Amino acid sequence: MKLFTSALIAALTSSATANPFAPKKSAATKQAAYNSALMRGATPIRRLEDAYDGEVDIDLSTYSVKFEKCQFVKQYAGGNGNNKNNNNKNGNGVDTILATKRFVVFRMCPSGCDSCSYNYGEYIVDMDTYLEATLEFMQQKQENYCQTCNECVEKAANGENDDAVQYMCANVDTSSCYDECQNIENMEANGYLDAAQYTGCVKLGQNENNGAVYYAGAMCASSGTRIKIGVFADEQCSQYVEDADVETYINTYANNNNNNNNGASMKLSYHLLKQTFPEGECVASCLKQNQNNNNNGDQAAEVSEVCEQLYEKAGKCESTHGFNNGYIANNNYNNQVQNEALVCDFISSVSAGHYDQTGEIVISGGRTTLSGSMSTSGGQKFALTFFILGSVGLAGYAALLHQQLTKGAKADLSRQGGAMA
Repeated sequence: MKLFTSALIAALTSSATANPFAPKKSAATKQAAYNSALMRGATPIRRLEDAYDGEVDIDLSTYSVKFEKCQFVKQYAGGNGNNKNNNNKNGNGVDTILATKRFVVFRMCPSGCDSCSYNYGEYIVDMDTYLEATLEFMQQKQENYCQTCNECVEKAANGENDDAVQYMCANVDTSSCYDECQNIENMEANGYLDAAQYTGCVKLGQNENNGAVYYAGAMCASSGTRIKIGVFADEQCSQYVEDADVETYINTYANNNNNNNNGASMKLSYHLLKQTFPEGECVASCLKQNQNNNNNGDQAAEVSEVCEQLYEKAGKCESTHGFNNGYIANNNYNNQVQNEALVCDFISSVSAGHYDQTGEIVISGGRTTLSGSMSTSGGQKFALTFFILGSVGLAGYAALLHQQLTKGAKADLSRQGGAMA
């Protein structure tokens, strides 16, 4: 297992080295990133300046992002546990030699996500990167939808219904969209807080009784099929506090600081966050948003920024799934080619359920094999049962033989006039 975790680090580092997209840097915090519309629409397919063969295309415009799994993994943090940056301290402020990493496994699927069995790529990326990219996309999508809704409702009220209006409002239900958008806009006034605001490990406050400081952050739930907000005892959101209700903590600290609607009880709304892990559906299309319904062939296809951000920073497992458009198709990207097998192994380990909710390694009585995600067969279960029962039978037979031999030895000693001590 250490090999897999070390391999992932090497693979992520190497994939960043052979990055097809220019890295995007920002001094903004996650909260600022969430509140601001950083989504800049989409950018054209990037052309890579290869040192040997010139330019190389990576075209993701025909693919879509599909969420597969969220998983915490505890890894060796390096050094001897004396972490000067305070990154590996547990809830009691004690240095630890393990660091909890948060990962998301996703796929790039062709032609929708209902069937993604060939010509797809499988990827793993840290949860913060995944949520930052997808939440920005979802927020911009939501803003665009509500803006279009308002325009359509206004035009309908004015009796406008020409071809241009029909085209613009084709995907908007004017009978319900206005109320929906008003509920989103007035979320806090209605007693809800957007859960997406707490994905970046937000400090809640300090316990007055024991002085402990608690944080709210994103975590994996329902065996990795969902992402929710949990309570943590450290600023890295790696030490999960079990049986702690995040809404209770949020309301307690907010009320103590007099900044929560004068003591009103608030609930978390997952309206936006749950769109980053839809079951059986695509998270986002990699085709530029305004081309989804208006690509007449005259304009070159463009790739959405959410797909660029995820692809450029993820560990990649492509060739084994028949994915033909990525790094692996370009022979000169040696780092990707050499590390791909290691990344694939790590993704397989994460997907197979070898870790529990907190990132600890799980060895569970034969439900999965250590080589991947294959389930034990009926023949294997029968053989295991046979050997267990056989071992029990042999143990009983050995005890019976021992008893008979002991009685025989005693009888011999009696006939020989021996004495027992």
